[in-house]
Amino acid sequence: MITRPLDLASRLRPEPRGFDALFYVNVGLLGFFFAVLGSRFVLAPGLGVDFQLPRLAGAAEGASQTLCVIRVLRSGQIVTDDGLLDLGQLRGWLKDRARRDRDREPTLLILASDGLTLSGLAEIQTAAHDAKFRVVMGAEEAGPAPGPH
Repeated sequence: MITRPLDLASRLRPEPRGFDALFYVNVGLLGFFFAVLGSRFVLAPGLGVDFQLPRLAGAAEGASQTLCVIRVLRSGQIVTDDGLLDLGQLRGWLKDRARRDRDREPTLLILASDGLTLSGLAEIQTAAHDAKFRVVMGAEEAGPAPGPH
């Protein structure tokens, strides 16, 4: 061993016998802060930020007020106010939202990324219609493409 010629092993501190109470206090505080201060609005790892709506002539004239908004990324991930959902969870979420807001007509705004497949969009619309939602598709007004700000 390389420490033998200089006798460095004798000068090292002994290994700690175990975790002291301060270690457990620190771990507990870290867990508490993550639980209390965690935010659903912080982007999850792997969630893209390059979301683009399709451009459509007359999109502004068809605008209406909606009860719920979901964003569907081209990867098929569905982002709601309650976080990231898959299609199975979305069905339950829509039924819960329709029950919660019975006094108003349930209207769902789907902001689908321009790379989403038609079959994926059809599955989401079917789930919304099954939950008795009126579906509105989101689009940007056609015109010159917005440049970098």
